[in-house]
Amino acid sequence: MLEELLIFTRGGLILWSLAGGAAAALKGSPVDALVRSFLLDGRSCGSGFTHGPHALRWAFHNALGLVFVAVYRKVLHLLYVDDLLAAVAAEFARIYHPRRASYDGFGERFRQLHLEAEARASRPASVPVKPGPAPSDGVPVPHGGGGGGESETAGDESGQDDSDGEQEEHNSVDGSFNAVEENSNAGHGAEVVKGEEEVAPSNAAAFDISKLQLIFRPNHKIKPNKPAPRDKKPVTTDKRRRIPDNVPSAKDLDFSDPADARGAPAMNQAPVNQGKSGMDQDEATRSSTAKSGWFSSMFRSIASGNVALEMSDLQPALKALKDRLMTKNVAEEIAEKLCESVAASLVGKQLGSFTRVSSSVQAAMEDALVRILTPRRSIDVLRDVHAAKQRGAPYVIVFVGVNGVGKSTNLAKVAYWLRQHDLSVMLAACDTFRSGAVEQLRTHARRLQIPIFEKGYERDPAVVAKGAIQEAARNKTDVVLVDTAGRMQDNEPLMRALSKLINLNNPDLVLFVGEALVGNDAVDQLTKFSQKLTDLSTAPTARSIDGILLTKFDTIDDKVGAALSMVYVSGAPVMFVGCGQSYTDLKKLNVKSIVNTLLE
Repeated sequence: MLEELLIFTRGGLILWSLAGGAAAALKGSPVDALVRSFLLDGRSCGSGFTHGPHALRWAFHNALGLVFVAVYRKVLHLLYVDDLLAAVAAEFARIYHPRRASYDGFGERFRQLHLEAEARASRPASVPVKPGPAPSDGVPVPHGGGGGGESETAGDESGQDDSDGEQEEHNSVDGSFNAVEENSNAGHGAEVVKGEEEVAPSNAAAFDISKLQLIFRPNHKIKPNKPAPRDKKPVTTDKRRRIPDNVPSAKDLDFSDPADARGAPAMNQAPVNQGKSGMDQDEATRSSTAKSGWFSSMFRSIASGNVALEMSDLQPALKALKDRLMTKNVAEEIAEKLCESVAASLVGKQLGSFTRVSSSVQAAMEDALVRILTPRRSIDVLRDVHAAKQRGAPYVIVFVGVNGVGKSTNLAKVAYWLRQHDLSVMLAACDTFRSGAVEQLRTHARRLQIPIFEKGYERDPAVVAKGAIQEAARNKTDVVLVDTAGRMQDNEPLMRALSKLINLNNPDLVLFVGEALVGNDAVDQLTKFSQKLTDLSTAPTARSIDGILLTKFDTIDDKVGAALSMVYVSGAPVMFVGCGQSYTDLKKLNVKSIVNTLLE
């Protein structure tokens, strides 16, 4: 049975409740979780939403701006909920008035609708009877003989093998080709339906092209297969080594640290200064390039006024919009869900005069994309660092992700940006798995002149991170950047080690480092990382991904869909964007520019 059915406006005003206005009294507040997780961002979830022991289904009335939510125990599997929501929405729309705030008399009508929906769901579905195949002259009689009807069925089910019988062969003109044997190993009465041939893979070699050509074209001469000519030896020509004029010298390509006479790296060099970080620079918003003439746009925009939009009206525009999103590297599943949410927000709305359907769909999609990509919480890392500094504790950031996405490089970019804001930084080398990882981080630490905490390889990363945090607290260091080993989302041992590191040290920020090059794989990576960290957590409140650092953003041109896919599946904001190889190539995500690029 239903525990709650809630009717409220998009502005949050509750009009009617089955529980008498006590929707928030449900344990765990599933309606509040639904509003925060889906309705605020305009997300689509066709299979419903589960929160704890409850399952929720909802429907919209876009013309009136109403939301209908049903809550029930997920173990019940109520099949009539969608039907009931549609009936309630249609009935409530008849009595709704914007100035009316109380609908106490709707309870009796709801009980009738509830009983009718239950009765419709309890009716057994009529099973259509599939007619049998009509007899025709084109059906060959099986070579096993026999009459037909029930005797044939009995012969098939008896399981007796008739392989000892003589098999019928159709010989060709020269007797060199035998046709396919018709169910030689089947029982009596086996039928072969014309046009439904099944060729086993093992008999594929029985079809010889040369024999078929002799049957159908006896006068055609078959040329023998000539042996392939032997490859000639490649002629080698002596060419002088071509050297471009602008090749840098070996000295220009040497980026190693200067060493003293013993070969040890010099530690008293000045820190690298490559200028102002991209995080502190304002980026120009990329505008949409779609333009059209005045007369053509006005001619195409003429539509019948005050007509309610239907799904059939939206399908062509949604199909074109989905294809456009997928060409921009948006995962197919995400593009489909976005189109579903846009359709749900437009069906039933009145389309005014001089308004195109495609324009309405694009405007709704733009609003949905801006809502999804705009962070719902503060992502001001500098403010959080100063707040932790006042508490006397270091601010800890853990970088996680799959192999080869650029965690160590972008960690150094973040360290460079923090140093420019007069914050003391320490690096923690917790990638004790990959060879060369500690040396790579040590090189960045020397170039930036910041301390590094390391314990070598084959150590417990959680213990190394804990030691680094304790060392930073003793030295009054402001920020600790923890580098972790790259791991695939399906690697159970490494995921357990990462979960242990996060649970033991409780960092302030967990950043998932992902490539902007990936499309569908971004959804799988981020979903499984978040799920593994949640499932393997031993803390009372499970930790998951707090933010996203998107790398290699300078290599994708207009294929910016990975940012949308990652934010959609995780709800975590994109906090940093890596766009180059130098320490200054780190910037913020420009939401408006991304949306314009996706829709152009």
